[in-house]
Amino acid sequence: MGYVAVSGGSEAIVRADELVKFYRLRGGSTPLEVEQLRDQQRLAVDKVMGEGSLYAPTVAALALKQAEGDSIEASFILRAYRATQPRRYTSLAVDTAAMQVVRRISGAFQDIPGGQILGPTRDYSQRLVDFSLLAEKEQVIRGFLESAGLDTAGRALPDSFPKVVALLRAEGLLEQPEAADRALRDITRESLNFPYPRSAKLQSLARGETGAMMAFAYSSIRGYGDIHPYLGELRIGYVKMHITHPARTEPIYVGKVLVTEAEIIAQYAEGEKGAVPRLSLGYGLCFGHNELKAISMGILDRTTRSKAPQKAPAEDEEFVLYHIDGIEASGFVAHWKLPHYVTFQSTLDRLRRSQALKEGTPDARPQND
Repeated sequence: MGYVAVSGGSEAIVRADELVKFYRLRGGSTPLEVEQLRDQQRLAVDKVMGEGSLYAPTVAALALKQAEGDSIEASFILRAYRATQPRRYTSLAVDTAAMQVVRRISGAFQDIPGGQILGPTRDYSQRLVDFSLLAEKEQVIRGFLESAGLDTAGRALPDSFPKVVALLRAEGLLEQPEAADRALRDITRESLNFPYPRSAKLQSLARGETGAMMAFAYSSIRGYGDIHPYLGELRIGYVKMHITHPARTEPIYVGKVLVTEAEIIAQYAEGEKGAVPRLSLGYGLCFGHNELKAISMGILDRTTRSKAPQKAPAEDEEFVLYHIDGIEASGFVAHWKLPHYVTFQSTLDRLRRSQALKEGTPDARPQND
């Protein structure tokens, strides 16, 4: 593909970059603190961490500030930063049954062991503009925090909760987990190669763009596929992370990470002929508090394991995994802003010649501007 230089060169690019900063600051309002974004725009920060594939709340908030709230651009910045960091350790597998739960619900059962915990959610309130936020001052915030007493009120939650799907498995109603490929794979260092091991597929889904994943999951639910999902359990909470070190015999605790986990119960598993029918399971887990992504991930994990001969888009593993990466997608779509002068002129030349041949013009040579 041919390109030609843009008039203005490097100086024009520098000025354009300065103009971006000018547009962000020209209003004269108080500059946003990164700490404010991290604390008060937590869902946006969590989304950037998930799609940027790096658990770093402060850096994600900084990227969000730099990108003026553009989550795709912020994820791009965070993923670029991630590529510069050393990778010294691999964490051990976490047990989400031991999660320090913040929110836990089930759409499949009303009564679950340990009870449903609504936690922080807008699911049960009206989506009305809250104009009182216009007058939200520091003293108002302090007064609310003092009166709410949410940090100390109420009974302490148990350290762990039993899994809903474990009850179904114990009754023989849910398929057993398949034998897993235990080899560690890093999809950031390996090209896509189908068929993908499930562990690698889940990595791709975990860093996919929330909107794209939701759209594919929605298409399957509406009928472009063969799945009717139930939310077995949705959990949001903190899991403990451990690593191994050659100088230590015991795993080393390095901290807690906030995650969202969704276990999707779907229609009968596609077993061999004559096999006992059982329900199947889709799994989703992502950084931070991002319920739509985790649920969509669980649905897509299940749809892409479909064995149907004629597959809908959401059931085609290659189609899904190639099109959910927001960074890849935005890069390719945005590249059309780059100069394509030569190739477009070539297209015009071919079009003019085709028109001339169609009209029977004696001289059907390409015309040059």
